[in-house]
Amino acid sequence: MKKVLILANEDTHVLHFRSELIVALVKNGNEVIVSIPKSNRKDEIIALGAKVVETNLSRHGKNPLKDLKLLKEYKLLIKELKPNIVFSFTVKPNVYGGLACRKLKVPFVANITGLGVIGQKGLLQKITLWLCKKGLKDAKCVFFQNESNKEFFESKKIVKGNVELLPGSGVNLEKYYYSEYPSDNVSNLLFVGRIVKDKGAYELASTAKHFLGDNRVRFTILGTCEYGFENPFENLPNVECKGYDKNVRAHVEDAHAIILPSYHEGMANVLLEGAASGRPVLASNIPGCKESFDEGVTGFGFTVKDAQDTIRAVEKFLSLSYEEKRQMGILGRKKMENQFDRNIVIGKYLDKLGEV
Repeated sequence: MKKVLILANEDTHVLHFRSELIVALVKNGNEVIVSIPKSNRKDEIIALGAKVVETNLSRHGKNPLKDLKLLKEYKLLIKELKPNIVFSFTVKPNVYGGLACRKLKVPFVANITGLGVIGQKGLLQKITLWLCKKGLKDAKCVFFQNESNKEFFESKKIVKGNVELLPGSGVNLEKYYYSEYPSDNVSNLLFVGRIVKDKGAYELASTAKHFLGDNRVRFTILGTCEYGFENPFENLPNVECKGYDKNVRAHVEDAHAIILPSYHEGMANVLLEGAASGRPVLASNIPGCKESFDEGVTGFGFTVKDAQDTIRAVEKFLSLSYEEKRQMGILGRKKMENQFDRNIVIGKYLDKLGEV
């Protein structure tokens, strides 16, 4: 039996994207401990067979003194638990978990789930890149979720040689099974995510405004505003904002397509889940989104930060017949089965554990 410590920045992502990994690790006879910030959902993680340790991690905080406290906390945690290997996800666990593992000589595997602030030029980017270089220096492996992110890190000489590419977080093909295409004549375009600028909220709101009074289409927004962001979808009669709902599956079933005008992604899981359910994809032509669909076959792409091109892609989708839309969804499901099965990701992690 091996002891595996997972460092993550929130409970929802663990439950949504890592539960199958935890179950597989436990099923193979390993002890799994998950480190997350204070959580109301830790019982759900414990039900998977893992132990939970609550760590003082601020997802969006930029106070270096608090982050140094996180490093100290990770060091104490690793000294106490003595794990055989540490798996980490997202920037802060990758950086400070990596530094702690490097100091204590514990095998460490990081997962770059997207660039986030790393992709935004300026002083913060320089500091974050420097920290990443230090944190990932001795990693046993650094997983990337798309080729573009991998090339960026390699070009900055943050990683070299110890990298592998994953199909994002993969998609659970049993949970997100194919469901029959909705028969409603009005196409329901579903957006799932935080309502913030970087998810393309302004471009999507402009698109919805363009289609006001058009009885061919309506929009559903599943998510909440963050950081005091003012909701641009308010007072748009063709948009229904449903807030946060952990049962995303039910909303995907009601959708005719998934739309995501995001500015940057590691790999957009909502697009993978939508495609696995048999729904066409409308998304920004950016790394992390464009891999999830084949242009004109399983979806349509559009230029990032370009409302007019988003409108063009939506118009192109609406011009399809019902059967063409349905066939697009069927082909999307096949693409997920062939390229994005979550079991591929789990297998990669089990391989790394086997190498310890």
